[in-house]
Amino acid sequence: MSDKIRVRYAPSPTGDLHIGNARTALFNYLFARSQDGTFIIRTEDTDTKRNLEHGEQSQLDNLTWLGIDWDESPVNPGEYGPYRQSERLHIYQPLIDDLLARDLAYKCYMTEEELEAEREEQKARGEMPHYGGKHAHLTKEEQEAFEAEGRQPVVRFRVPANVTYQFDDIVKGPLSFESKNISGDWVIQKRDGMPTYNFAVTVDDHMMKITHVLRGDDHIANTPKQMMIYDAFGWDYPEFGHMTLIINAETNKKLSKRDGGILQFIEQYRNLGYLPEAMFNFIALLGWSPKGEEEIFSPQELVEQFDPERLSTSPASFDKKKLEWINNTYMKAADLDTVVNYALPHLQKEGKVSAEPNSEELAWVKKLVSLYHEQISYGAEIVEASSLFFNDKLELSEEAKEIMQAETSSIVVKAMKDKLQALSEEDFVASNIKPLTKEIQKETGIKGKNLFMPIRIAVSGQMHGPELPDMIEVLGKKKVLNHIQQVISF
Repeated sequence: MSDKIRVRYAPSPTGDLHIGNARTALFNYLFARSQDGTFIIRTEDTDTKRNLEHGEQSQLDNLTWLGIDWDESPVNPGEYGPYRQSERLHIYQPLIDDLLARDLAYKCYMTEEELEAEREEQKARGEMPHYGGKHAHLTKEEQEAFEAEGRQPVVRFRVPANVTYQFDDIVKGPLSFESKNISGDWVIQKRDGMPTYNFAVTVDDHMMKITHVLRGDDHIANTPKQMMIYDAFGWDYPEFGHMTLIINAETNKKLSKRDGGILQFIEQYRNLGYLPEAMFNFIALLGWSPKGEEEIFSPQELVEQFDPERLSTSPASFDKKKLEWINNTYMKAADLDTVVNYALPHLQKEGKVSAEPNSEELAWVKKLVSLYHEQISYGAEIVEASSLFFNDKLELSEEAKEIMQAETSSIVVKAMKDKLQALSEEDFVASNIKPLTKEIQKETGIKGKNLFMPIRIAVSGQMHGPELPDMIEVLGKKKVLNHIQQVISF
């Protein structure tokens, strides 16, 4: 095994990058970078029926967007390639043949129908369904007879009897498994010649000199099977670490891909206009805790602080509100041009802004976004937040209507209308609009809420919103006067 730390993230190209897989990739990345180690991407593409044409590229693109880079992969191979399992069959086959020759594995010719019938019989007897070993000791003649029928065998590994598999998990501490609890001799090679996950991953980790395997809690049951393969070839184990489950903070249940309450793929957050640095920060806190109370970290700070011993033994809570808070914190810290870049595509998608805006329209969008720079948590929120700027017809709440029925309301609204009407288009800017309320206060004696609230409702239809002079400027003279006239008509 290598003296230098070598870790890997091994996705299947069967879909987009899931939050749980992104966390696995991120923790391996942080571990490698914090220890001056090597981070490897290896594609596990032996499930040919489920592989997507662009599945691998989608994984790599989303990792890159998050800010994760790597040292070896299918696109920049190192000395331990190939880095796609489908291209490593010439490595697996001699090893499978060796296990067969040493009678540590055997060919099983049972059909799917026969296996299903066996499972049903076991269920009827109240047993846990498992492979019962019917083909564990076939004679050469029996094998030849099955092959004459045209049966394609799988290759099964003989589970050793009465062996205890123990390891010191980086996260969970000492763990042990009894071989008798493994549900029968398990398949290492499928009928189509492809190796199964537990066989291929073990061979790959050994051949690529992986020193530490950090992965999700759901892989714990795979570990003893993989240890059997290490033992069969006399290979050293890597260090294993199994990160706890991610749960939905609202339901306290395991985060499931069928859980509609949470967006679960990195692509979805990209499309909503989340900042990659914020996602990097948030995911790093799913099952790992830094020293101290601070929760906002740059990627480099997370590299410097990362310690696998601080991986949590309790389930990681996916809190949507915390994610929005972290992203909002990054949005506030970003310059306005950056926020505009995240917000503009969503205004365009909804038809609020031209697909190819000219310089004048872009300048207006910049002013619009500036009103909500502190408020929005991600780019797509600009659409709902700024809806009043795109609605020609006002709809007042009952509370707003009640305020507008006060005698003083009509006085200040008509006064504001006259003053705004007197401004030219060129002078219709916040610096000229701001003094107008003071003038109305002096002229009418009306002040405070009775002054400002009716004006705000009249120009926007809302009781709360951005700074009034700025909002009036961005609305523009024509729309503001139209709004005021609607309210007067009410």
